Amino acid sequence: MTEILYPVLSIGGLGLLFGALLGFASKKFAVPVDERVPLIRECLPGANCGGCGFAGCDAYAEAVASGNAAPNCCPIGGAPVAAKIGEVMGIKVEASEPKMAYVKCQGTCEKAKDSYKYYGLEDCQQAMNVPGSGAKSCSYGCLGYGSCVKACQFDAIDIVDGVAKVNKDNCVACGACVTACPKGIIELVPQKQKVFVTCNSKDKGLDVKNSCSVGCIACTLCVKACPKEAITMVDNLSVIDYSKCVNCGLCEKKCPTKAILNFRQPIQPSKDEVAAVN
Repeated sequence: MTEILYPVLSIGGLGLLFGALLGFASKKFAVPVDERVPLIRECLPGANCGGCGFAGCDAYAEAVASGNAAPNCCPIGGAPVAAKIGEVMGIKVEASEPKMAYVKCQGTCEKAKDSYKYYGLEDCQQAMNVPGSGAKSCSYGCLGYGSCVKACQFDAIDIVDGVAKVNKDNCVACGACVTACPKGIIELVPQKQKVFVTCNSKDKGLDVKNSCSVGCIACTLCVKACPKEAITMVDNLSVIDYSKCVNCGLCEKKCPTKAILNFRQPIQPSKDEVAAVN
């Protein structure tokens, strides 16, 4: 009997000792957790898209609670989520300006020339390894092999006639397509913006015309036409300052190659105005 009792007591005693040591260690070396972190995490949509600039919703929640991130950085949640996070933090949160992805290229199969036929993998990253960084004569244009499509979790981008096109109704401005594009032709722009430069070429004049019929040739007519000085030439390419642009569309009218597009809906005249003209 004693032969069994002593081992049982010794093992039980060791168990109690180790349990007490673990309990003491858990309290002694415990890392304090901000109780607001799980509350903020509950406010977030859980997409883990990285659009906030952090690895996922958990990392973003911790950053907000520690004061290292603004409460309004979730592109999917938008204003409602920002308001909920503000309640948790006890502050009033201003909603960030809604954005969407935009592709700065019109180089479709009809408008842009190819230097050769590409038979490799249907992936933009892989196509960058071939001569000329892709088959298109314009080395700055959309390759059209869908790396951005694969990166998008929200079915907001497709390849249409050889060029990526964004469905703004599905786009949440997470920025995954921006990161995936090896040519850097996708950018996040304000949703309210209606006038865009749809070119990414840094070439000039005939060098552009010989590759694409709708490329920016750096003629500067748009710069001269803008009444708000919202357009500048950077590396032979027109660049719009969206904080100054009022979407008047004068630059689009002056562009000889139609490298600038105006998506503003035309204002329909009233019946009285039509009658006055007639």
